[in-house]
Amino acid sequence: MTAIAVGRPAPRRAGIRNRRRMVSAMTHAALLIGGLAWLYPLFWALGSSLKSDDQFFTSGLNPIPSHFMWSNYEQAWQEASFGRYFLNTLLITIGTVLVTLVVTSMAGYVLARTQFPGKKLCLGLVSATLFLPHGYTIIPIFDLMQRLHLLDSLWSVIIVQSSSGVVFGTFLFMGYFMAIDRELEDAAQVDGAGFNQTFWRIMLPLSGPMVATVGLFTAITAWNSFFLPLVFTLGRPELRTLAVGMYAFIGENSTNWTLLCAGTVITLAPIILLFLLLQRFFVNGLAGAVKQ
Repeated sequence: MTAIAVGRPAPRRAGIRNRRRMVSAMTHAALLIGGLAWLYPLFWALGSSLKSDDQFFTSGLNPIPSHFMWSNYEQAWQEASFGRYFLNTLLITIGTVLVTLVVTSMAGYVLARTQFPGKKLCLGLVSATLFLPHGYTIIPIFDLMQRLHLLDSLWSVIIVQSSSGVVFGTFLFMGYFMAIDRELEDAAQVDGAGFNQTFWRIMLPLSGPMVATVGLFTAITAWNSFFLPLVFTLGRPELRTLAVGMYAFIGENSTNWTLLCAGTVITLAPIILLFLLLQRFFVNGLAGAVKQ
């Protein structure tokens, strides 16, 4: 009787395991369907970029072309001056990433390792700027760039793009530096290193994952940005970026959809490749930032 009583809960445990497996399978299926639905527009754009004009309008939502029109990419590159726009976008992205990394890493380290009166109030006020959309601040920023004689230049776009990501990057670096043990800094101070030397020689090299994370965030934002490059290069169309240059395929009476899709793929391909290369650092950086 004792053996039978002890063995009774076994079917109940098996039922619980079966229910957990069923819930897990349903969750994975739902996530898979959601992921495919999320990626479908990208697959559709990729397939449509290889279609002819007639096939684009007759195939509907089918992303698979019957004939591959590779010449669409060459035509899109030439007709929309994508060579010049690609170089502009690359220069703006590199400049924005460098400026943002230097400013946010230093600001994050100072906020993580120093105390000063009104620090919490300062952090609260700075955090509030995260919720301000660009549309409400573009006029004073435009006026400032005009007074600095930087309008219609790549420098204006780089400066404005960098300033838009400073707060977010600073908080990420601050959280990452707060998670690092202070014993490393104490040992450096014993050896005679100052505050600045400790940052540049010890703390910044240790923050490689966070550097990759903030750099990736900034690069994606700068590469895909449309509104800011459009506003600050209105007077010089040759300084447009790839995102702004996409408008070359949209006419007043008609739109070349196949070339527009080809231009979309050309624009997205470099940033997707960059994300795939830095994905490991991206995950490690976020994990270190939220650990604290």
